[in-house]
Amino acid sequence: MRSNRANARKTHPAKAAPTQNATEIKGPNKTGNAIFVGSLVSAAAVTGSLATEPDGQWYRELKKPTWQPPGIAFPVVWSGLYTDIAVSSTAVLNELERRGETEEAAAYRKALATNLALNAFWSWLFFRWHHLGAATAGAGVLAISSFDLAKRAGHARPAAGWALGAYALWTGFATVLAGTVCWLNFKDD
Repeated sequence: MRSNRANARKTHPAKAAPTQNATEIKGPNKTGNAIFVGSLVSAAAVTGSLATEPDGQWYRELKKPTWQPPGIAFPVVWSGLYTDIAVSSTAVLNELERRGETEEAAAYRKALATNLALNAFWSWLFFRWHHLGAATAGAGVLAISSFDLAKRAGHARPAAGWALGAYALWTGFATVLAGTVCWLNFKDD
């Protein structure tokens, strides 16, 4: 009798161990997201810095507005912005995955990769190839992309959206600065 009760407990549906549904939402891949975002941010920073020559003769001879920040501000600001992008974007991807919003996470990854490619490409347009008009247009596209990234981040995590807002504002400012440099150097031609 005792063995029949034990067997009954094992097979009783109410007492059966819960089974995992094959479509159950997995948790976020925090390490994978950090590596993905960190790799993209690092690649953009390195690629852009390879082209940047703020001490080069061409850049030194450009006419610049009086309100341009001092040279030391740029590496300090960009270091902070790249850190902001990495931390905020990792948090956004983790949150989207936690919610099971895989399509939104994939769209955010694509938007981030596009944004950082535009970011790196701008330095080549401006510093390496000396295309002031194209660099101004590129900065404008980067600013639009940055505002879009901040908006996407804000839908997932409002604090991350606000944090990326600083990046969007800086790229907007950079667009105005690039346009002003372009205008100052071509207005007399």
